[in-house]
Amino acid sequence: MKKVLIPFILLLTFSIGTKAQTVEPLTNDQFKEKIWNYDTDKEWKYLGDKPAIIDLYATWCGPCKRLAPILEEIQKEYGSKIQIYKVDTDKEKQLSNLFNVSSIPLMVFIPKKGKPFLVTGLRPKEQLVEIINEKLMGQ
Repeated sequence: MKKVLIPFILLLTFSIGTKAQTVEPLTNDQFKEKIWNYDTDKEWKYLGDKPAIIDLYATWCGPCKRLAPILEEIQKEYGSKIQIYKVDTDKEKQLSNLFNVSSIPLMVFIPKKGKPFLVTGLRPKEQLVEIINEKLMGQ
């Protein structure tokens, strides 16, 4: 019994610990629950408890496909200190309109305090880490 239970506990612990270490898809309804309910709050009011990044992308976008693994890597490295979300602009038109998406990839950087800011285009990992460290984690 002990031989079966120990691996199960280790697997369960690993699963719980890494939940926050994955880039999560985000729908419009989830955005209103986790980020900002723009229906009830006309002024920006971040609902999260840690800095976040929202990657607005499309499945057909070449630069978006190259950005995705970079963001996955960053999420794993920062773990539960930040949360990275991804929004498919073809499926989530309301969010695309909310951020006036005209070019992708588009990233929304959300500090715990203060207003979000946008970064357009494919950026190297080093540049994204610099933005995270200076503008998201430095609060």
